[in-house]
Amino acid sequence: MATNIALLPGDGIGPEVMSAAIGVMKHVAERFNMEIETTEGLMGGCSYEEHGTPLTDETIEMCKRSDVVLLGAVGGYKWESLEHHLKPEAALLKLRKELGLFTNIRPAKVYPSFVNSSSLKEEVILGTDFVVFRELTGGIYFGKPSGYDENKGWNTMVYEKHEIERIARQAFEVARKRKKKLTSVDKANVLEVSQFWRKVVEEVSKDYPDVEVNNMYVDNTAMQVVRDPRQFDVIVTSNLFGDIISDIAGMITGSLGMLPSASIGEKYALYEPVHGSAPDIAGQNKANPIAMIASVAMMFDLSFGMTKAAQLIDKAIEKTLEHGYRTVDINFDNGNLVSTTKMAQMILDNFEIIYHEEHLGVFTL
Repeated sequence: MATNIALLPGDGIGPEVMSAAIGVMKHVAERFNMEIETTEGLMGGCSYEEHGTPLTDETIEMCKRSDVVLLGAVGGYKWESLEHHLKPEAALLKLRKELGLFTNIRPAKVYPSFVNSSSLKEEVILGTDFVVFRELTGGIYFGKPSGYDENKGWNTMVYEKHEIERIARQAFEVARKRKKKLTSVDKANVLEVSQFWRKVVEEVSKDYPDVEVNNMYVDNTAMQVVRDPRQFDVIVTSNLFGDIISDIAGMITGSLGMLPSASIGEKYALYEPVHGSAPDIAGQNKANPIAMIASVAMMFDLSFGMTKAAQLIDKAIEKTLEHGYRTVDINFDNGNLVSTTKMAQMILDNFEIIYHEEHLGVFTL
């Protein structure tokens, strides 16, 4: 039976990096005897232009009928003046809510061949490899009441126990498979909601006695991620704090254009690169497809349990970088400048080399 994948290329460079990633995805699926079918829909500014809304009910239903969703990027200068609910970014919040995607997972890994691209010293970041679990459908972004008038603005940060428990368990499960170390980030010295967060995480931790738990304030975490990122393995935190920490983590690795992400719920999963739509280079075959391709690797691992396929894609990305291939956004070291399509092809070529070197043969699922 074929696996159905919903494709939402989106705006700006989204369609270009999506096309590059689809080529890799289909090739890897064929190597592992996996049958894939894809359906495509509009989301973001392109949907607004066509339908007057950034996300239609039809697109939501298409995603719900699929096994997983792949998203390119949404947004652009063209739609910045729209009312909030019509902006492309509003579609992403709505889709997360509709699909119940309560956990955002963002790896922060420094490739050895890319270490000089970071603004931090090599001795600080070399060997960095951690992952941020950000709660995605609760907290201050969704809390009520919220609003503003001429004299004040207000938002409400609320978490229910089950919201904290479910993401904490996901984070503990992954920590158990990694280095058995989890850092829970909050602001419990000031916020009651953070005190509650810490209490619930500590309760969940009793079911994972083999995982070391460290509580850390968010301001200290921001400093520590820059000072000594190698101390972290799995970080779990709230929506607002996770938004900030994951972007800091992204920049220490050299470029947001390198980073994948996954948004996971009880039933659905969505994979997307961390970067934006970069409308200034859209349509020029300059965009960096690595984050989108790495998001496909996460899909194979987390949704399909095909860890070996994911590992081979990651190794192919690393080998391509080792050979000096760079797109314009990451050409900090005057490497071999290539286009979007060329970068994707080099990753595919290196995947084949590694695949045959490891004598994998043909696998069945």
